Amino acid sequence: MSHSNKKDSFGSRMGFILAAAGSAVGLGNIWRFPYLAAKYGGGIFLLVYLILACTFGFALMITEVSLGRKTGKSVIGAYKDADRRFGFLGPVAAVVPFIITPYYCVIGGWVLKYLTVFVTGNGSTAADKGEYFTGFIGTVGSPMIFFIIFAILTALVVILGVQKGIENISKILMPLLILLIIGIAIYTMTLPDAGAGFKYYFIPDFETFSFSDLPKTLAGAVGQLFYSMSIAMGIMVTYGSYMRKEDSIEKSVRNIEIFDTAIAILAGLIIVPSVFVFSGGDPAALNKGPSLMFITLPNVFNSMQGGQIIGSLFFVLVALAALTSSISLLETMVSIISEKFKLKRVVATIICLVFLFVMGSFSVFGYSIWEDVTIFGYQILDFFDFISNNMLMPIVAFLTCILIGYVAKTKYIADEVLIGETNFKAEKLYNVMIKYVCPVFMIIILITPFIADI
Repeated sequence: MSHSNKKDSFGSRMGFILAAAGSAVGLGNIWRFPYLAAKYGGGIFLLVYLILACTFGFALMITEVSLGRKTGKSVIGAYKDADRRFGFLGPVAAVVPFIITPYYCVIGGWVLKYLTVFVTGNGSTAADKGEYFTGFIGTVGSPMIFFIIFAILTALVVILGVQKGIENISKILMPLLILLIIGIAIYTMTLPDAGAGFKYYFIPDFETFSFSDLPKTLAGAVGQLFYSMSIAMGIMVTYGSYMRKEDSIEKSVRNIEIFDTAIAILAGLIIVPSVFVFSGGDPAALNKGPSLMFITLPNVFNSMQGGQIIGSLFFVLVALAALTSSISLLETMVSIISEKFKLKRVVATIICLVFLFVMGSFSVFGYSIWEDVTIFGYQILDFFDFISNNMLMPIVAFLTCILIGYVAKTKYIADEVLIGETNFKAEKLYNVMIKYVCPVFMIIILITPFIADI
């Protein structure tokens, strides 16, 4: 399916940037980033993350966007075009969105549930030290209904197509998301004692940081980059294939990175100081994953002046972020299915939606009727998360580096970046990253879960 076949494309560079940034800005930025920042020393994690985003993240994103635009294909065909021997890598990368999207939509459903609770003025009922959350996910009916609503909302945007659906909705949702996050962050900074949380979050404390902490901090930051920048899951290859030839890849990727990183930092600015104040300065209160967003934060909102309004706005923000990401995940699935089986967009979307309903219900049941079922010690949803984030994505990224660094060679990507440009400013950095640094990081990520409890 080449560009000559009238492949759907973004109508403008800004449309591409907002859609790709929307894909990158998701639940990972809003609850995973602040939690990791708190776990790995606040300001030090922030510093490490920023350095990695500008080097490692930049190199991988340039690679994927260029690969998509150069081949004009979904992830299945793009790797094969670069080198036939790496044709297997497309299907491996394609598996990732098929694993992530169903459970992502389940969590999106949880967000919608909390949004309705806060908007209807019942926020205080959710602030009960976790009873409400465990009660909610412990049933089948309500989580299933909200999951289905979230999945259908996602599918409606994808059915409309790249320009009418994804680009137009991103142009509305992204500015709204940015305004909301800035507004709530400013409000959070006016809370009494927010200064201590602000200091912990932004100022690296090298006295308490030992060199032996560095591998874990690095692994945490690199893992977050995958999650946060939509790398190694076929999304950026797909979106790249919709990118116009006249738009600058290098500038666009820089802009996506700025959006993504700024929103992650602002999310931390909302969460870290407010939880810090609420917990009396205990970093452990910024505990992992869902419990932070669905248990700790409702308690925080309940304890502050105007918390009902702030809580409602916060869950609107999280719902928007979750939706922009689930749209890109589903779009990647649809592009794979429609290219592989030569199907129309609507048919491919409906097939993917049915798949979502079936696979997502496993994650819903994993907390209710199948709560005793574990796979290698993981709950069902956590198992899907582990397989995609800790195993498949680093493998895809590692093999992409080998393909571009040593087989097709970096010139393959540089030629695409240079279309319409006088130079590829970061070419030297790009070459070093793809050939030497990124592959080493990928190996570290792959072995870390087996040698240390991260």
